[in-house]
Amino acid sequence: MNEAPPSSIMQIVSLITKDGVRIAGDYYAPRRESNRGALLIHMMPATRVSWRRLAPRIEEEGMHVLAIDLRGHGESEGGPQGYTSFSDAEHKKSIFDLEAGVEFLCQKGVDREHLSLVGASIGANLVLQYGATHKVSALVLLSPGLDYRGITTLPFLSHLVPGQRVFLASSEDDERSGGSSADMTRTIAEHIPRSIDKKIVMYHNAGHGTDMFGKEDPDLEQEILFFLS
Repeated sequence: MNEAPPSSIMQIVSLITKDGVRIAGDYYAPRRESNRGALLIHMMPATRVSWRRLAPRIEEEGMHVLAIDLRGHGESEGGPQGYTSFSDAEHKKSIFDLEAGVEFLCQKGVDREHLSLVGASIGANLVLQYGATHKVSALVLLSPGLDYRGITTLPFLSHLVPGQRVFLASSEDDERSGGSSADMTRTIAEHIPRSIDKKIVMYHNAGHGTDMFGKEDPDLEQEILFFLS
């Protein structure tokens, strides 16, 4: 279910973060010239493979797309399960992985004002932290939390500025994150400044993060595509 359609063109790439960690990624180049891009950040436990159906669909919208394995996960340095022994301080360093991913996309011709970040669970928190402080175009947050392993969200919401857009999705049955994911998502949405364009999709029995794909209507992958288009 997570594999890319046979027609999609995917290149496996290797990035080096500013603190010297090797990060593995899947890169999808658009079939026409474009300055738009999307960086996809997986949940924990998961890898970049969890995006392999959505990523080529985003590329078909005319965007450069990069999905990475965070440090300690998958084929990145310290993977596939090194993250299980990470301290909170080590998890926080994953923000360097996003920085490397953004730099890669910018080298491919993506403008930051046309850059979207998509994240699930702890990946959503990382996406919000980076996106709110670097003024990217759009943020997609799947099952975001208030504090995943020291990676918080509420303190960063005030950094969002008019012109940025935020999409949030969660499910009422999701209690795996140290509380109700749906309640945490609502709390985050309530603290987003009124000047920010936001959309919220709430499911009933769809699970957590990228596990919500293909579970209920409206189809989450299609909702993300509509939002990014």
